[in-house]
Amino acid sequence: MHIVQVANFYGPRSGGLRTTMQELGRGYQARGHQATLIVPGEYHDDEQTPWGRRITIAASRIPGAGGYRIISDLDRLVAILDEIRPDRLEVSDRTTLRCLGWWAAASGVPAFMWAHERVDGVLSAFLPGPWPSRLMADVWNRSTVRRFERVVCTTEFAAAEFDRIGWRGVTHVPLGVDLDMFSPQLRDEQFRSELLGPGLDTLIVLCSRLSKEKRPIDAFDTLSELRRRGVRARLVVMGTGPLDAKLRKLARRLPVTMLGHCSERAQVARVLAAADVVLSPGPIETFGLAALEALASGTPVVACQSSAVGEVIAGGGGLVSPPSSEQYADAVLEVLAKSESERRAAARRRAEEFPWSRTVDALLSLHGASGLSAADDLRRVG
Repeated sequence: MHIVQVANFYGPRSGGLRTTMQELGRGYQARGHQATLIVPGEYHDDEQTPWGRRITIAASRIPGAGGYRIISDLDRLVAILDEIRPDRLEVSDRTTLRCLGWWAAASGVPAFMWAHERVDGVLSAFLPGPWPSRLMADVWNRSTVRRFERVVCTTEFAAAEFDRIGWRGVTHVPLGVDLDMFSPQLRDEQFRSELLGPGLDTLIVLCSRLSKEKRPIDAFDTLSELRRRGVRARLVVMGTGPLDAKLRKLARRLPVTMLGHCSERAQVARVLAAADVVLSPGPIETFGLAALEALASGTPVVACQSSAVGEVIAGGGGLVSPPSSEQYADAVLEVLAKSESERRAAARRRAEEFPWSRTVDALLSLHGASGLSAADDLRRVG
């Protein structure tokens, strides 16, 4: 079976989406299927990668989006799809690529759309003033779901805006984590001491895109609150984005290390394993892959209670909190009050429930390419 994924907002510095597309492509190939990924980029390209064929369509940067691009040359995209003739289509975008649902229906290709974000949440984060974000999202979502047979959501939180409009074509498929790459065994006390610096003993990590909807400023405010309470903490930030320059100025007044974009996954894994707590303050996260990678590294997570991260860390992987620096600090201290061995073991146990193989198997079942029964697969994806 030839499975084609088409994704916007995929690039050298994108995080969870890039990881997801690549892990799925790798998993599909390991099970004997052909995988192709079509993405926007600086120039046209066609190459073979470890996760399958990757076709890049030249696309312009989105102003103010930190380097992200979206495919606007839809004629070229459709011509490519007509040429490579996929058996199944996965669309990871809710903007310019919605039209692919119609192309798939006309071409007799079963297709689904990934809901990697909440439209109502994105609108609320970026629209100034009292815009009716929920109503606008409902109108947009009703228009979108008419184009696809199915929508795939990673969490109940992600699915809520489709439940609200009465759409019943949602399938829940959690994402996964590389349990070998992200491991408690990577914890290196000497490396941790180097990150902390002299006189500090608590390492807090933020691994996030530095953009408004992710609320990275809350991690800085939480650090300030912890230090006000006498906690000798340092914040290490991995990631970049539109707020990078602003946060670097703020970091000069606090014990903050800005690592920028970490292109090497091994480096990310090493930092996550060194941390005492990972913060996930984004209020509209629909899964939180970085949080799951932290759990796999044996590091508990403190997350915003309004996001889906609470579903991911449930069962001992950390705590959720209202979005205030005082309450985030309370949650961090509550997590740290447990013994290190206890909290790290609980985090790892939770992560082991999310291998990528589980995600790949569930999606192949959805594509009709699994040997498992539909009932078995539904049980496996929760």
